Amino acid sequence: PFVIVCNHQASLDLMGMVEIIPERCVPIAKRELLYLGTVGWACWLSGVIFIERHRRDAAIGVISRTAGAMRRENV
Repeated sequence: PFVIVCNHQASLDLMGMVEIIPERCVPIAKRELLYLGTVGWACWLSGVIFIERHRRDAAIGVISRTAGAMRRENV
């Protein structure tokens, strides 16, 4: 297992990241991206898990549930 951190600078960077991220990767993004028009829709439709960075407890809960699902599904 490993973690890939992507600090993209433009919306087009997302297209490049899609090509290099491994298949069994679980993408997590800040919730603010959900509201960026087509970028947000594309992220949501592709299964990105959104976390609220300003609500620490909620973000930890989302990540914990995601980790549990990953273990159950052997991802």
